[in-house]
Amino acid sequence: MRRTTTLSALALALVTAVGCAVFTTAQAGSAAPNGARTLLDAVPRRGVLRVCTTGDYRPFSYLDPKTNTYSGIDIDMAKNLASSLGVKVGFVPTTWAKIVDDLAARKCDMSMGGVSVTLPRAQKAYFSTPYLTDGKAAIARCADKDEYQTLEGIDRPGVRVIVNPGGTNEQFVTANIKKATIIKHADNNTIFGEIVAGRADVMITDGSETKYEAKLHPELCALNPDKPFTFAEKAYLLPRGDEEFKQYVDQWVHLTTNDGTYAHFAAAWQ
Repeated sequence: MRRTTTLSALALALVTAVGCAVFTTAQAGSAAPNGARTLLDAVPRRGVLRVCTTGDYRPFSYLDPKTNTYSGIDIDMAKNLASSLGVKVGFVPTTWAKIVDDLAARKCDMSMGGVSVTLPRAQKAYFSTPYLTDGKAAIARCADKDEYQTLEGIDRPGVRVIVNPGGTNEQFVTANIKKATIIKHADNNTIFGEIVAGRADVMITDGSETKYEAKLHPELCALNPDKPFTFAEKAYLLPRGDEEFKQYVDQWVHLTTNDGTYAHFAAAWQ
């Protein structure tokens, strides 16, 4: 008993000294400060829901470089979730290569912004109930759309396939494109302009993104986005081990995708 008391006092002293607590992944409330067992309690105490987001994936998450403000379907959803908890939302910049690791490192409470459900990601974090069914599809200049209706039509010598690194787009291209030339372009906000300018021919990304970008760029056409090459789902990344917080977010997703909340946010981007 004395040893337990001593260790507890030491832990309290460390928390007081540095202003935060260090938790392990295995703990149910591992990202929760102030002794809270779960983020469901810790976030209201803190007053801020910290959300990791890339800011480069419209229509889900976009950071305007001129105003330094975020917009998108999942940005509005994050604000709605924060409001349900009685707190404000704080967005934490991340990248597709680090979106899971930043969450695991407790830099944020959850990750949002068009995140596709994958098993490798599920090894490091929980996924909420999915809120959208999606899949990989192609986008190309409308003048060339008949050439790229199939993977066979895309994966040919002389075709330039452009891809943003670090996420499921790159994984798909690496696994399926063997004959075409692969061009990596790090800025997902400008990548579609490369196709318009003729410096690339086609991009394979989520069907939801192809439809939105085709509206932004009249020169581009989304190719069969409703019959994608793959099956995928979008969900929110949550800390592994925090069962109470996951249950709350799952219930919130269920309600907001059935009461018109998500549809209302999405309508602004259609």
